[in-house]
Amino acid sequence: MPPEQPQWVQNRRRALGRRIRDLRVQQGHTQEAVVEMTDIDRRTFQRIEAGTSDPRYGDLLLIADAIGVPLAELVR
Repeated sequence: MPPEQPQWVQNRRRALGRRIRDLRVQQGHTQEAVVEMTDIDRRTFQRIEAGTSDPRYGDLLLIADAIGVPLAELVR
């Protein structure tokens, strides 16, 4: 994470990662399955879920579609 970003941004990024992980698990998907469905690099997806990477908008759309939830539910 870039050090110049405020703490609240880092906190929200981690919260988004937890939300993605929780929804993925609720839907019964493994990380590997989502990576395969989205063609997102495995390490990138791990970083998104860990909250250490800023996900691209397109990646969020792919993740939401793969786990079967609307984008709005993913990022709420």
